Amino acid sequence: MTEIITGGIALLAGAIGGWLIAWRKQRAATGWLESARQEAENIRRDAKMAAQEELLRARATFETETKERRQTLAEMEKRLLQREANLDRKMDLLERKTEEVTRREAQTFEREKELHKLQEELDGLKRSTQRELQRISCLNAEEARRQLFAQQAEACRAEAAALARRILDEATQDADRQAKRVITMAIERIASNHVQAATSCTITLPSEDMKGRIIGREGRNIRAFEAATGVNVLIDDTPQAVVLSAFDPVRRELARITMERLVVDGRINPARIEEEAGKAQQELDAMIQKAGDDALFELGVLNVRPELVKLLGRLKFRHSFSQNVLAHSMEVARLVGMMAAELGLDERLARRIGLFHDIGKAVDHEVEGSHALIGADLLRRHGESEEVIRGVAGHHHETDPVTVYGVLTSAADAISASRPGARSESLELYLERLEKLEAIANGFAGVEKSYALQAGREIRVLVEPGQITDDEAVVLARNISKKIEQELQYPGQIKVTVVRETRAVAFAK
Repeated sequence: MTEIITGGIALLAGAIGGWLIAWRKQRAATGWLESARQEAENIRRDAKMAAQEELLRARATFETETKERRQTLAEMEKRLLQREANLDRKMDLLERKTEEVTRREAQTFEREKELHKLQEELDGLKRSTQRELQRISCLNAEEARRQLFAQQAEACRAEAAALARRILDEATQDADRQAKRVITMAIERIASNHVQAATSCTITLPSEDMKGRIIGREGRNIRAFEAATGVNVLIDDTPQAVVLSAFDPVRRELARITMERLVVDGRINPARIEEEAGKAQQELDAMIQKAGDDALFELGVLNVRPELVKLLGRLKFRHSFSQNVLAHSMEVARLVGMMAAELGLDERLARRIGLFHDIGKAVDHEVEGSHALIGADLLRRHGESEEVIRGVAGHHHETDPVTVYGVLTSAADAISASRPGARSESLELYLERLEKLEAIANGFAGVEKSYALQAGREIRVLVEPGQITDDEAVVLARNISKKIEQELQYPGQIKVTVVRETRAVAFAK
C-alpha cells in the first residue's frame, strides 16, 4: 500500500513537473511570438515612413522639373514670338526694297534709252568733227594716228630716260655710300706694310776673277750651273756682277741661293754646283712649305691639300708690279673677310677665296691663259668647293655669272693694289696705258676730247652738246667704263667723267 501511495505520489509529482515544464515553454513561446510581432510592426512602420518620405521627395522633384520645363517653354514661346515679329518687319522691309528696286530699274531703263540717244548724237558729232579735221589738216585718220603715236613715243622715251637717270643716280649714290662705308671700315681695320720688293737677281761678286771661275774651263761650270738650276746666267761688262734670268721665280731663287753660296765658298766646279743646288733645293722646299703653312695658320684657313699649300708657298717668290704676291693674297684675304663679315656673309669662305685668288700666278709661266682661270682649274682639280672656284674665277669678271664673293675679292684686290707704294710700273707702261685710255674714250661718237687725270685713275670726257643729251651722257659714261674694263689692264679703278656744256655765242657788229 505504501508502495502504491509512494508510486502515486511520484506519478503525481512527475505529472506536475511535466506540466510546469510545458507551461514554461508555452510562456516562452508566447514571449517570442510577441517580440516577433512587435519587431514586424516596427519594420512595417519604418518601411511606411520611408515610403512616405520617398514619395514626398519624388513629388518635390517632379514639381521642380515641371516648373523648369514650364519656364523653358515660356522662354521658347517668347523667342518664337520675337522671331515672328522680326520676320514680319523684315518682310515689310523686303517688300519696300523690292518696290524701290523695281522703280529704279524703270528709271535706269529710261536713262539707258537717253544714253543710247546721246551716244548716237556723240558718234555723229565725232564723225563730223573727224571729217572736218581731215579737211583742215589734209590728213586721214591713220596718218594722224601715226603722228600722234610718234609724238607720244618720243615723249615717253624722254620721260623714261629721265626716270632711268634719276633711278640710276639714286641707286649709284646709295650703293656708293654703302660700298664706301664697308670698304672704309675694312681699310681702317687692316694694317699691312707695303714695301716694294725688287725682282732683280743680280749677284754681287767679290772680284772680277770670280767671273772666270763661274764660267770655268771651256764654260763647263756655267753649263753645269744652268743645267742644275734651269736658270740662264748672264755675264756682261757690268763690274763685279752677274745676272740670273728665268721666268720661274722659284728657280730664280734657287739659282740665287746656290750662286751666293758658291761665291762665298770660292770652290766652283760641276760636282760642287750639283751638291749646293741639291742642298738649296731642299731648303727652298722647306721654305715654300713653311710659307704656305704660315699663311694658312695666320688666316685660319683649314683643310687644304698639300699640293695647294706648296703652290701657295711658291707665291712668296712671285712678284707682280714689284708687289709680293703671297703678301698681297694674304692682305686680300683679310680685306674680303672683313667686308663679308660686315655684309653678313661667310667670313671663312671669303678669306679662303681671297687667299687663293692669285694662286694661278704660281704656274702661269707654265700654262697659257689668265691667272684667274688657271687658279680656278687648279682648285677644281684639288677638290675645292664650287663657291671657292667661282669666286676665284670671277674676281676679274672673266666668267659669268660673277658671285658676290667674286665682287668682294675684286674690290679687295683693287684696294691692295692701289695703295701708295704697293705697286710700281715702268714709265713706258704708264704712258702706254694713258694713251690707250684716251684712245678708248675718243673712239665713241660725239666725244670731242678726253683727258687722263690723276695718274690714270680718272678720265674726263668732253662731248659735243649738239650730239649728246644729258641723259645720253649717262649712258655714254657707262659704255666707256665697260669698254675700259674689257680692253685695259690697270690697278685699282678708273673714274669716268662725261662733261657736257652748252655755249651760246653771238657777235656784235
